Amino acid sequence: MCPYIERSDSRVGTLSVRRRTAGTIAVVSALGMTAVLGGCGSTGSSDVTLRLVAADYGDSAATSSKKYWDALVEDYESQHPDVKVEVSVYSWNDVDRKVKEMVDAGHAPDMAQIGAYADYAAADKLYPVSDLLSIRTQADFLSPLSDAGAWQHTQYGIPFAASTRVLFYNKTLFAKAGITPPTTWDELAADARALKDKGVKYPYALPLGPEEAQAETMQWLLSGGNGGSGYTDDIGTYTIDSEANVSTFDWLKDELVGKDLTGPVAPGKLNRATAFAAFADGQVGMLNGHPTLIQQAAKKGVKFGMVPMPGRTGKARASMGVTDWMMGFKQNGNADRIGDFLDFVYAQKNVLDFSRTYGLLPVTGSASNAMSASGAATDKALHPFLEQLPTSELYPVGKTSWAAVAAAVKQNIGQAVTPGGSPSGVLTRLQSTATAADSRSTS
Repeated sequence: MCPYIERSDSRVGTLSVRRRTAGTIAVVSALGMTAVLGGCGSTGSSDVTLRLVAADYGDSAATSSKKYWDALVEDYESQHPDVKVEVSVYSWNDVDRKVKEMVDAGHAPDMAQIGAYADYAAADKLYPVSDLLSIRTQADFLSPLSDAGAWQHTQYGIPFAASTRVLFYNKTLFAKAGITPPTTWDELAADARALKDKGVKYPYALPLGPEEAQAETMQWLLSGGNGGSGYTDDIGTYTIDSEANVSTFDWLKDELVGKDLTGPVAPGKLNRATAFAAFADGQVGMLNGHPTLIQQAAKKGVKFGMVPMPGRTGKARASMGVTDWMMGFKQNGNADRIGDFLDFVYAQKNVLDFSRTYGLLPVTGSASNAMSASGAATDKALHPFLEQLPTSELYPVGKTSWAAVAAAVKQNIGQAVTPGGSPSGVLTRLQSTATAADSRSTS
């Protein structure tokens, strides 16, 4: 086992225990302990190369995440000459597959920043977060996000970037229709009717197509009231076909889709990217959106506002939150160096730099507070999303069954709101799929 060393941690006011940093290891080695530390993933000297595979949040070579990581790594290496960090950046279409191929081939990276962690945690491939990060860094994460990083009550997933959803509305179209932003479902339906009467193509855009239907679905489930709880209950059991969830989709089918208030494309065929593009083109009155829609709409000159998602009788119980994940793989045994590098990654300055560059929400309390207090225009634009984040609810990403359940939702949920569709029947079938997937994952 790698040695530990005690140090003072001002956040907790007591001595804390943590795997030490590469810089500390070099100092200890100078005191004659190199051989003792050799089993911690060292190459026999103080030099080590860490390999990170990361997702690309940019939409061109000029905005690629590679630029962010190159600058951060240069800064880190200048302070840690005995550590090299090699970063490979892949598109979101490829990054999860690339990491899986590396792990399956027995060549896991030291770190991966991707979309899911639970399968690797279940396969005992990852370090627990407590083996990597300082207590100060761990304590800084927003609790809903760090809680979602736990598999079987131990945190393995480290939040990296987050977003929430709010209701975007086109101010110009609302003014022409003489309406105000809705605060309840009935008001949303009334606004949609007024927009349709003014010839708006998509009064409310309802993207339940296979690209990201699980997101739109979850936001509606959370706003359903009467015990609506998203995909699972408080103890993590799937409750997709709950009475409240069936009632939510009955309302969508009857009051929005059935009254032709969702536009010319059937919700089950409307993808999120298409809906966002239509909003940026001024064709959508309202839709649920995340922070990237701000820049997309602003570039096209759309005047828009943002309000919390309405609930059945008032503000929705919670907003849907989404986070992407960082994780440390055990294979190469570099826990100390990985932890030191990640403590640097999650320094307030670096978290803010990434969030501001890509229009996403900080995952740490210190960076979130700094952004909330900022008067800069780019930060103020994110304030409505930041306000939702502390009480947001995430997908059940700690369940290894979630990937299969999400895929089933993407493919099938649109059928629930078709003219001949049965919300109860569709949600019951999805519940059966979820129960079976959950059983397989725990057997």
